[in-house]
Amino acid sequence: MAKIKITQVRSSIGITKQQKAIMAALGLRKMNQVVEHEDTPQIMGMVRKMQHLITVEEVK
Repeated sequence: MAKIKITQVRSSIGITKQQKAIMAALGLRKMNQVVEHEDTPQIMGMVRKMQHLITVEEVK
C-alpha cells in the first residue's frame, strides 16, 4: 500500500472541536510537523476534511 506524507502548514487555532479531533487522529500537533500514514480511505477522508490546513505528498 502507498504511503503519504502529511504536513501541517496552517495553525489549528480557531477550528472546531471536530476538526481538532481529526488533527489529533492524524497525529498533528504543531506547525510544520510531518507525519506518514498509509493511503487508506479513512485517512484520505480525514485529509479531505482538513485540506485547508495541511499539504499531502506521496512517498515513494
